[in-house]
Amino acid sequence: MDASELQPIMLFLQQCVPFMSLDKAALSQCCRSLTVGYYSKASGFVPLEPEEPQLYIVRSGAFEVRDTNGELLDRLAEGDCFGFPSLLSGEQASNRVAILEDGLVYHLPADIFNQLRNHCREFDRFFNKAFAKRLRLQGRFKAKDLTTTSRITTLMSTTPLTIDPRATVADAARLMRNSRVSSILVIDNNKLVGILTDKDFRDRVLAENFDGSLLVNQAMTAVPISIESTALVFEAMLMMSEHNVHHLPVVDNGLTKGVITSTDILRGQSSQPLLLIGAIERQKDLTSLLQVSKQIPLLLQNLISADARAEEIGRVLTSVTDALTRRLIVLNQQILGQAPMAFCWLAFGSQGRQDQVACSDQDNGLLLAHEPDAVAAGYFDALAKAVCSGLDQCGYIYCPGGIMAQNPKWRMSLKQWQSVFDQWVNAPEPKALMHSSIFFDMRSVYGPKSLFDALQGEVVNNTKNNDIFLAGLTGNSLTRTPPLGFFRKFVLERDGSEVKGIDLKHKGSALINDIARVYALSAGIKEVNTAKRIRALMEHNIINRKDALNLADAHEFIAHMRLSNQGYQYTHAKPITNYLMPKDLSSLVRHQLRDAFKVVHDAQSGLKLKMMRSY
Repeated sequence: MDASELQPIMLFLQQCVPFMSLDKAALSQCCRSLTVGYYSKASGFVPLEPEEPQLYIVRSGAFEVRDTNGELLDRLAEGDCFGFPSLLSGEQASNRVAILEDGLVYHLPADIFNQLRNHCREFDRFFNKAFAKRLRLQGRFKAKDLTTTSRITTLMSTTPLTIDPRATVADAARLMRNSRVSSILVIDNNKLVGILTDKDFRDRVLAENFDGSLLVNQAMTAVPISIESTALVFEAMLMMSEHNVHHLPVVDNGLTKGVITSTDILRGQSSQPLLLIGAIERQKDLTSLLQVSKQIPLLLQNLISADARAEEIGRVLTSVTDALTRRLIVLNQQILGQAPMAFCWLAFGSQGRQDQVACSDQDNGLLLAHEPDAVAAGYFDALAKAVCSGLDQCGYIYCPGGIMAQNPKWRMSLKQWQSVFDQWVNAPEPKALMHSSIFFDMRSVYGPKSLFDALQGEVVNNTKNNDIFLAGLTGNSLTRTPPLGFFRKFVLERDGSEVKGIDLKHKGSALINDIARVYALSAGIKEVNTAKRIRALMEHNIINRKDALNLADAHEFIAHMRLSNQGYQYTHAKPITNYLMPKDLSSLVRHQLRDAFKVVHDAQSGLKLKMMRSY
């Protein structure tokens, strides 16, 4: 390889961690030893040579590292490396590297890799840390006994028993007996139309004196409660408890993927969040509820210690908040009496998105079925004040901006809420656009689904393809940027002479929330959870796969850093904040954090290009 060929390779590696830590002679030796491989997406996986392990350095393209069970361990792009676990452990590679996009990869022989490790301490330290992280990830995926962080795919049956609705219950009974199961899914034209369980046989066949000739569609539970495969085990447990069922069909986008039963779940360990939520639901007064709520900080610490994903921690903590809210509503209705009309308790902001962390404040409102008279208005005023006060005493402080159901401004009928959203969308002003970061991430915590759907449906229809509103929303979301300065150095927040650090919430997670929200509202997507929004945007081809995966990874990494930092603050009796000091990070983590912020910066640029054509 002559000098003209070496130069671009050296320039590339000088920008990559940890090669930038090599001196000129070592870097030159490294470059001269490289060979180049081209990997096509059509090939599926990178053919790793078990007899000749080497380091692979991604020059272009995109790749995924998956373990033997297919669990995702890492995503790789330009400047990332793979193959180092085999080089460090001496064992044959067991993971597989999937090719997501055509790419060029540099190959570094094992002997040169080892020479560079011996020559440069930083180079060696980088790969040792990367190897340790990989081992932690693999260990985490093997820990299937944590129902707090496990998905239902770890327990559910992926080959459920099925039957045609026109078959007889005798046919169904024989199939269930032979397979030793207590339920059978009823499928018509590849669509789930019902479920037949032991309980259905007892209540709808035997108790009614029917014989085995009764058709399945006459005895089944039609349109059964179902759950998505991405749900956590504890969410399935909650759903079973709420609807008093023991079998949940697993359905993704209309396609039946399996079934999970209470027996499946019993094979796993007890879930601490579920136990806490169960305790919340059993409390008879506010005093005992406050005692139970004191366990929430410990729950957060346990989840952080278990290395749960930030997305999962947010969903767990929000489920606890939802349970507290519902219990406060029920307890206060026992005092105030039955509500004079149907209503929904609305959760906005982080509770709406299901991404709550420590030190979350309240953002809520009341949606009433129709305009209240004086008596009804007095009832809901008393209820809202009692619930908001209870939440405050449980640790969810009052919203500084007054966005709470106890504020009459955010306690309205369906028509009033529709009118307010209509005004925000069709005549957007700066204050209305500011509200978008809170009110357009809404979810019903209590009340009839149909009432909430009537509000959300109209909001989404009004925002879809509304260029003026979306351009204004985009402009408002771009007033803040990631904390990167010249030479990709971090920009720290300051309060007078005090240096607070990197604001991971407002300069990180919130920016990704904004990006996902604008795209989702533009496409009429009803999902409000940011991670689910990003997945939906990718599935609808609104964001390409590579950019969506990068944004999802950045969202998870920044949120994970925020949670880990709050866990450290809590255990060291420090004030819980969203600020992180770069000096407390290793060079590897600083590099990863800069990359995450760069992804956010690029996503903001893409959003501006797509959404501000009207300006």
